[in-house]
Amino acid sequence: MSVRVPENNVQLKRAYEPPSPDDGARILVDRLWPRAISKEALALDDWMKDIAPSTRLRRWFGHDPRRWHEFCRRYAAEVHEHQELLEELRDRARKTRITLVFSARDESHNDAVALRNFILSGLPHQETSKQQRK
Repeated sequence: MSVRVPENNVQLKRAYEPPSPDDGARILVDRLWPRAISKEALALDDWMKDIAPSTRLRRWFGHDPRRWHEFCRRYAAEVHEHQELLEELRDRARKTRITLVFSARDESHNDAVALRNFILSGLPHQETSKQQRK
């Protein structure tokens, strides 16, 4: 990582909140399309579903705050396998503001929160991705 990403350049927003000119590039980071919302209403610039948690991890987590720390550890292992997508997000955020759009009700314990931390601080050290998934 050559240049640090400014914190203010990475925002989070629920898909059900109206878009704003202050959002910058709006990027959906969920694997599934948000329910009952049109493409036009989301006003996305990109949909990066390949950086979203796997279906298996998403179902295991179930937005249970008691599983949050383990979810972040497992999600980091998955993102580690898509390092190029993480770097793409970092590069965009170094240049301009981006908004990670998500659909979870829990605004504190979701993949976008974890992903924002990975963008700003980097991924935790990964020994081997396969060991992390066990």
